[in-house]
Amino acid sequence: MADISLDREHTALLIADFYEAMMTSIPHAVERAVVDKTVALQKAARDAGIMVCYCATVFRPGYPEIGARNKTFGQRKASGQLAVFDPLAVIHPAVAPVEGEVVVGKHRVNALYGTGLDVSLRANDIHDLVILGYATSGVVLSTVRYASDLDYNLYVVEDCCSDSDAEVHEFLTGRIFPRQAEVVQSADVIAALVG
Repeated sequence: MADISLDREHTALLIADFYEAMMTSIPHAVERAVVDKTVALQKAARDAGIMVCYCATVFRPGYPEIGARNKTFGQRKASGQLAVFDPLAVIHPAVAPVEGEVVVGKHRVNALYGTGLDVSLRANDIHDLVILGYATSGVVLSTVRYASDLDYNLYVVEDCCSDSDAEVHEFLTGRIFPRQAEVVQSADVIAALVG
């Protein structure tokens, strides 16, 4: 177990792109009990009184946020799949936000880009950001890189992150994230919040 210290007044938990469809079907999430661990961490965060935030990728009908040059989301627009605009419609119900918690819909991979999340964090004098979610190679990677450039102290909760490619998850959490974040386990964060 890593011994970490978190200042409750300046810490936020970000539950990023924690989609019910992915967390209940991807073996990497199911086999590692990611949902149960995240529920326990969310409860500890709420009990400690720290800020809890959520993000989900959403679009308006017709996908006006997706341009022709957007390789990441262009296929979704072309698929004819109905757009979901409400982030609450896709967040796993086991970790559903409660009134007063920050929920942002995003139109890109990064949780901080083009959303009100950074404004909310700065308005509440947040310095330490604890991040988890799906996918490790998507929202977690993009947000860690961007948040590091914004000078947040970052903690990636490895056992509450999941990816469709377990090897990519291992590479990112073992080799890439430690350059900009502390890679921790949910038990480490819970201990820091309870202590």
